Parts: sequence; C-alpha cells; structure tokens
Amino acid sequence: MAAALVVLAGCASSRHAIVAIEMARRSPPGAMVTIEGAVTVPPGLFASFTGDQSLAVEDASGGIYVAVSGAVSAPLGQGVRVTGRVSDVAKLVALSSRADLVTPAPAQHLPPPMPVKTGAVGPATEGRLVEICGTITRPVGADRPYGFTIAVDAGSGETQVFVPVSTGIDPLADPALRVGRRVTVVGFSGRYEETHEVIPRFPGDLAVSGP
Repeated sequence: MAAALVVLAGCASSRHAIVAIEMARRSPPGAMVTIEGAVTVPPGLFASFTGDQSLAVEDASGGIYVAVSGAVSAPLGQGVRVTGRVSDVAKLVALSSRADLVTPAPAQHLPPPMPVKTGAVGPATEGRLVEICGTITRPVGADRPYGFTIAVDAGSGETQVFVPVSTGIDPLADPALRVGRRVTVVGFSGRYEETHEVIPRFPGDLAVSGP
C-alpha cells in the first residue's frame, strides 16, 4: 500500500489570504491556498506508506493532509500556517507544499476526535480526526513494510483501520486484538484509492474497549 506523493512546484510565496480548510478542500486541483490550523498528525508518523514527512492540519471547518517536500518540525497541537496547491495523494485530498511554506501560527484549538459510526467513515469525514468504536470482524492483516489492516464494524458497516508501521504500533503483538473483540480507534480519516480508512497515530489511539 504505497502512496505516491506528487509535490507540486511553484509555491513561491505565502502571501495569500487565509481560507478555511473546508473551503481549501473544495477548491479546484492546482489552486494555491493558505490555511491555518492545529497539527493533528505530526510529520513522519505515516512515513512507512506515504514515503515522506507529511502531516495533517485541522481547523473548525475541517481537516486536510499536507504533503510536504522536505523535513518539518510541527508537534501535535501546534498552530501552523500552510501555503500549497490543492492536489491529491492516491485520491486523498491534500495540499502539496514545501517545508519553508509550513510556518508556526498563533495557538490553535486542537479539536477532539469526532465520534462517527464505522459506516459513516468516508468523504464527509475525510481529513478530520475521528473516533470509531466497533467489533473486529477479521484477523489483523499484515501489509508490510507499509502497515497493518484491521476491519471494524459497529453494525453500521465495516470500515478499515490502517496502522502504519512508522507509528510504532504493532497490532500483531497484541493478543487482545482478535476477531470478536470491541475496540476504540482514534485516527485520521483518510483514503487510499477507493478505500476510506481510519489511521491511528499513537499506541493509545488503538485500544480494546470490551470483550
């Protein structure tokens, strides 16, 4: 599951009016936009399947993946301003930018995960930090060197949880993560081609919540 990143050139200036992230997401491919928000996925956590040090940012209107060329320092919750071109990464709406166009911004409110039903993970949640609860319906799948897959269903429809190797989470090492167990998953609502998925960031994002 390797996502090929295409970072567009020509982001020469960050002198653009700041727009809401949801407005940026609705802009046509190639449009240059500037957003501000809080970091929900620090750089590099998804590197095992994106191949770069990209991050995710969210404001009150929505969230978006930022495909960055170059290394960026932006810890969880930090406010950042990003200028880039609207693009996609394996059909996931994204901003293509450069490290010098990702700069600190005034403190932002780090949004809590949005509770959603497993069957509701899709275009309406894409880019946001979400929380799902449900039952594991299939054995954990290994897609090394990229990550692991877990199928979860709360009765509203099955959704895929994709766990990047680069997060340091190894679902195969936890015997509690087996078919029939209930789990709570916090993660980035992402997409790979036609598959919508929830992507946890830290070990605490993936927890057995009941028998």
